[in-house]
Amino acid sequence: MLDNYLQARLTPVFRHVAERLQTLGVQADTVTWLGFGLGVGAALAIAVQAFLWGLALLLLSRLCDGLDGALARLDRPTDRGRFLDITLDFIFYACLPLGFAVASPDTNALPAAVLLASFIGTGTSFLAYAVLAKERALAPTGALQKGIYFLGGLTEGGETLLAFVLMCIFPSAFPVIAYVFSALCVLTTGTRIATGIKTFQPTLEDKT
Repeated sequence: MLDNYLQARLTPVFRHVAERLQTLGVQADTVTWLGFGLGVGAALAIAVQAFLWGLALLLLSRLCDGLDGALARLDRPTDRGRFLDITLDFIFYACLPLGFAVASPDTNALPAAVLLASFIGTGTSFLAYAVLAKERALAPTGALQKGIYFLGGLTEGGETLLAFVLMCIFPSAFPVIAYVFSALCVLTTGTRIATGIKTFQPTLEDKT
């Protein structure tokens, strides 16, 4: 829900920075890998209870996540870049809850497991819809510029980042934040499944 709002305001900034990076010969894939490395670093910092370091690395990681797409759009996005962007993002999303589980296994292990399970729902419904939308050549319905068809929901990248930031600032509240965000992810998954059922009605070719 926040992604359209954030992109409208951050796109000009990202484009300006990306133009400077392009003059220095920086490639989009390099920024993607840097962002992923910073994200893994954030999870490691959280695992050793260095939560403010984790927050700083987390924000730098997401900055890179915005810049790599801006850099790619200055030239021409590639399939390799799109593949790396979505794959490494999903791995990053899994690393953060794992970091909190390692930091305090007695209190955080179960809520982290629930959160990761809810991420499976949002991730698989998102990717499955994107694959079939491409096969049917569906026109994008939102304003977001993504490498693949983007089906929104209650919990998109902006909401996930906000949840992670709150977890880093208030680490003792991780279980509560994780359970609340998991519930929102379940709602997102449900709405995406409902949308998929409605959108991908069997065609005459499917029935023959």
